[in-house]
Amino acid sequence: MANTTFSGPVNSTNGFRTTGVNITADTTLTANAHSGRVVRVNDADCKVTLPAITANNIGTTYTIYIETAATDLDIKTDGTDKFVGGLYTGVTNATGKTFISGASNDVITMNGSTKGGLAGSFVTATAITTAKYVVSGIILGSGTLVTPFADA
Repeated sequence: MANTTFSGPVNSTNGFRTTGVNITADTTLTANAHSGRVVRVNDADCKVTLPAITANNIGTTYTIYIETAATDLDIKTDGTDKFVGGLYTGVTNATGKTFISGASNDVITMNGSTKGGLAGSFVTATAITTAKYVVSGIILGSGTLVTPFADA
């Protein structure tokens, strides 16, 4: 099935499957290629840019899974859109902190330690309204944890 629009509920008796997308360099995500799929990141210092929110992509969700530990990995918006929500950053000894985005935050930076981003981390971003992505996830880190949220 190609691009299809439904105006009512959709029932599936056997579920839906999607293929994952592997990225190994700076990438700007698109609704058609990345929404509803697991985006596997295998570049320790890449920039993953979410698409600008428009009326046509409100409700789209992007799941970003870190397979290669980050050293300077950014998940960012176009600069106009901002993040709302939070991320739990956990460490290997079962301790962690939840960080909530500030009103002007449009970048999540992971460094593989204090800002999270070890292999196994994941972030979900959903375009919920004009200029707002709601984010949630668990990012794995170490050391004295600090917020991964920042302004570009």
